[in-house]
Amino acid sequence: MNYKKIKLAVFDWAGTTVDYGCMAPYVVFDETFKAKNIYLTKAEILEPMGMEKRDHIRTLLSTEKASAQWYKEYGRIWNDDDINDMYEFFEARLAEVAADFSEPVDGVVDTIKELRKNGIMIGSTTGYTGAMMENVIPKAKALGYEADYVVTPEIVGSGRPAPFMIYENMRKFNVYPPENVIKIGDTVMDILEGKNAGVWSVGVLDGSSEVALSKEEMSALSAEEIDIYRKNAINKYKKAGADYIIDSIKDIPELIKKINERMQEEK
Repeated sequence: MNYKKIKLAVFDWAGTTVDYGCMAPYVVFDETFKAKNIYLTKAEILEPMGMEKRDHIRTLLSTEKASAQWYKEYGRIWNDDDINDMYEFFEARLAEVAADFSEPVDGVVDTIKELRKNGIMIGSTTGYTGAMMENVIPKAKALGYEADYVVTPEIVGSGRPAPFMIYENMRKFNVYPPENVIKIGDTVMDILEGKNAGVWSVGVLDGSSEVALSKEEMSALSAEEIDIYRKNAINKYKKAGADYIIDSIKDIPELIKKINERMQEEK
């Protein structure tokens, strides 16, 4: 009998387990578009966060604002060659800076230790490519965080919101059915990835790209102002179909206990 309990936790990387506020991709996307004289707000840049990065560039270029700026600057609409050019710039720059944004989010190291102590395997998915992760993985490990498996979009042929990176984690650890898996992330794309895979899908608030605040920005705001950002993120997670929304990664062990109890009651 396949006992109903969480056996595998699949975490996102930037904005969830490392890089508080998901700053590395934001900074590099901003540089990438400014290099083409396209100017977008932080909120606009972060909107598709969680996607494979080439898809992210395409999504941003497809917005009315970016398309209009592009046409004004170049006298034509953008094309796939432009996306490839921007992606190459993005990939090279992110590889240069990503390690500088690899510090684990507060609570991650102890949370992962507790999950492993309880026999739960630690998988991960990301919108970064393998090349982008080359410097992130060892830096995060040196600072105390390591996933048991890292799945990038090129491994399975597609990124979020497709479920295949989660399925690859399930294949690797021989964990099924999907109800024995929990996916934790900080973007709408993470939630949709989890829902499409049929696993428990959880949105985290603290440090997330949906809240979209760095530590410095957080310290400059009042509690009431921060609450506005958090409520906006909660609404996005709910709209995407999140099964649960948690304040902090520290809440994961208790949430897993709750889900396990729920599944036993539903037998």
